Amino acid sequence: MLYYADMEKNQLSRRHFFYGALLAGAIPAAGFGSTPSLGRLGWKSPNEKLNLAAIGAGGRAETNIAGVESENIVAFADPDSQRAANMFSWYPDIPKYKDYRVMLDKEDKDIDAVVITIPDHMHGVAAMACMERGKHVYLEKPLTRTIWEARKLVEAAKKYGVATQMGNQGYSSDGERVTSEIIWSGEIGNVTEVHAWTDRPIWPQGITSLPPEEKVPDTLDWDLWLGCAETRPFSTAYVPFNWRGWYDFGCGALGDIACHVLGGPNMGLRLGAPTSIEGIKKEGENQYTFPMAEVVRFDFPARGSMPPLKIFWYSAAKGPMYRPPGISEDEQLIPDMNLAGMTTTSKKAPARTAAAGSPMSRTATTSRIRDTNGCIYVGDKGYMSASNYGETYQLLPAERMKDFQPPPQLLTRSPGHYRDWIRACKGGDPACSNFSVSGPFSELVLLGVIATRVDGKLEWDSARMRFTNNEEANKYLVPAFRKGWGMA
Repeated sequence: MLYYADMEKNQLSRRHFFYGALLAGAIPAAGFGSTPSLGRLGWKSPNEKLNLAAIGAGGRAETNIAGVESENIVAFADPDSQRAANMFSWYPDIPKYKDYRVMLDKEDKDIDAVVITIPDHMHGVAAMACMERGKHVYLEKPLTRTIWEARKLVEAAKKYGVATQMGNQGYSSDGERVTSEIIWSGEIGNVTEVHAWTDRPIWPQGITSLPPEEKVPDTLDWDLWLGCAETRPFSTAYVPFNWRGWYDFGCGALGDIACHVLGGPNMGLRLGAPTSIEGIKKEGENQYTFPMAEVVRFDFPARGSMPPLKIFWYSAAKGPMYRPPGISEDEQLIPDMNLAGMTTTSKKAPARTAAAGSPMSRTATTSRIRDTNGCIYVGDKGYMSASNYGETYQLLPAERMKDFQPPPQLLTRSPGHYRDWIRACKGGDPACSNFSVSGPFSELVLLGVIATRVDGKLEWDSARMRFTNNEEANKYLVPAFRKGWGMA
């Protein structure tokens, strides 16, 4: 949970009063002395391990499960045993199911929390099923495939009093906190534009016809994989990875990367809901998948003392899509490390050494920062760039970093994205990207998704959850659930 560093000392400095109006609403109040009695809620002590189940065990799930392997892994559910084969072999003795609903029924008393890593279209129904049973939830990004589902999950998390976290790891990086503090310090002045880009999609999009039917592998329960989606013939065009590009299953490049790249702007610029969204460029529009490339514009009103803002999102980028005036073409916009010599790794998080053969030891990681995902802040006193997760950042031109000293710390630093959630599950402060934060943030991303499907400028009324000028766009706010599936 983000909160003022000096609050830990029960002090309020002049700086806090100076920034108070600016930060109002940026930092959820739930972290301030709101944790009820752990004994009354039945939550575990910080030293007691959680019993964790996983819905989804292959692919990206391997990384998420590795992130929580300090706890007890007690059950798996995955309709694709081939995709989950590695994880199943690493945990040979725990129960394994194809249907997560069966797992929740049979293992209910032994499960404290659930890590959910499945295609976007199933996020809402699976997370709701867990929260209704009082299970804490870690859910991959984006939170859901539709805005209605996102709001339902936010409501459910509050109703059932469970600890939640969305898988946008950058929200826990020191870098995103430092860039926020730089913005609030006035170093680059009033920010009126952000340009954000990604190299995604790295899967097929712009497809103009449905794929031919193929034989379902013996290792896959195709009906369970479809879940709440409309029945259709099996094809490897969907499984195991390319589902992200199809409207019925995924959220395209926006859903994959915007929850990371826009994390810093969301935090530092207190984005809230935009007033309008427009897909201003689309290459390869069709009725089945996201376009091959898109440019989406988001317009935000003034927010407290912050002026109106426009954000431009670019997919299929080969590198930065905006170069500030006067910045040499030879200058690297996204640094491999912060030129001020600062680290963006939390010093509070103890190092972990994975046991040989564990999922964590087998998960490939890299420290190399590429410029194919990132953003640039445009202020009236200067510019600042940041990488995908906000791990690295710099003022532009880079010479401004030579004698730059970051402003005093206003926000606490995270112990790590997974550890933050585990701590919340055991009764600590809410995780930094809990659903009350990540729900509205995901809505922003999902509005961009709709703008890739509908032409024209879309006027958004967040309070009424409605586009005021386009009925076609309103059709994409609420999902259609197949009979036998759904969420209250």
